[in-house]
Amino acid sequence: MVPFSILDLSPVAEGTSVTQSLESSKRMAQKAEEFGYRRFWLAEHHGMPGIASAATSVVIGHVGAATKHIRIGSGGIMLPNHAPLTIAEQFGTLEALFPGRVDLGLGRAPGTDMRTAQALRRNLDAGAQSFPNDIVELQHLLGPASDNQSILAVPGTNSNIPIWLLGSSLYSAHLAAALGLPYAFASHFAPDSLIDAIAIYRDRFKPSETLHKPYVMVGAMAAAADTDAEAERLFTSAQQQFVNLRRNVRGPFPKPIEDMDAFWSPMEKLNVEHTLRYAVVGSPKTAEAKLNNFLKETQADEVILSMPIHDIEARLKSVELFAGLDVFEKTAA
Repeated sequence: MVPFSILDLSPVAEGTSVTQSLESSKRMAQKAEEFGYRRFWLAEHHGMPGIASAATSVVIGHVGAATKHIRIGSGGIMLPNHAPLTIAEQFGTLEALFPGRVDLGLGRAPGTDMRTAQALRRNLDAGAQSFPNDIVELQHLLGPASDNQSILAVPGTNSNIPIWLLGSSLYSAHLAAALGLPYAFASHFAPDSLIDAIAIYRDRFKPSETLHKPYVMVGAMAAAADTDAEAERLFTSAQQQFVNLRRNVRGPFPKPIEDMDAFWSPMEKLNVEHTLRYAVVGSPKTAEAKLNNFLKETQADEVILSMPIHDIEARLKSVELFAGLDVFEKTAA
């Protein structure tokens, strides 16, 4: 048994509004808390009509105010888009509002196309290249103030918010190990380096003040329903979204369809199924078998599920069904 968490992107479902998508994120966080999930994280993406979590810290505050004890945070903040001081202030504020509940997951990718990334942070190359230094600077800003420290994050100083490193490559594994940070691998959309990255992270981990031994979280796309056929139908929304991403078609999160073969080409099908090969889709019995295999392969300490389901009621039911699996370790209130 391992703890389960949820990664949400506040999907703007076809036929709904941003306001409705943010309300759905709130309801999903409340459902996750009710059933004992450990964390509810939101991801930073920009310029995508189907995703409403661009102002990530604001949405974290929204779900934090609607819940009582579940951990809330970012999965992740794309640090090259921001000055470390800005993030220290934002998350210091969240920690002041929701003491002891906030996680700060950091990623190196821009979370968008290059033009939008350039608009977010003008010196984009420097932002990516300075990622390790920016993490250390952020740790310093969130830690106790030193004598004669000239720059203070207010709020933020001495909040000591747990920092996670997110990644989809071997680079992130090396960096998380060197800094002694908990590591979340984005196997829900980048499966190829998962096993090698986990091995590097565990082998090269250096204990830090905040973490004494390696801690690995793995991601999976997920959709559970009463039957395999219904879960597979719900998951066609995610499959369409990945195809549209490759076609550079921007739009809201699509409704499920009955026949994916009428939508994608054979090559698109091959690529998407490879990308989503760790997806956990099916009835509770099928989902449990897939999760058992995934956890056996990775020996992960925690799993974080992204549930890209168009209908919010079906999404909430999926949250409940996963909480009923034997591998689910409930987090006490």
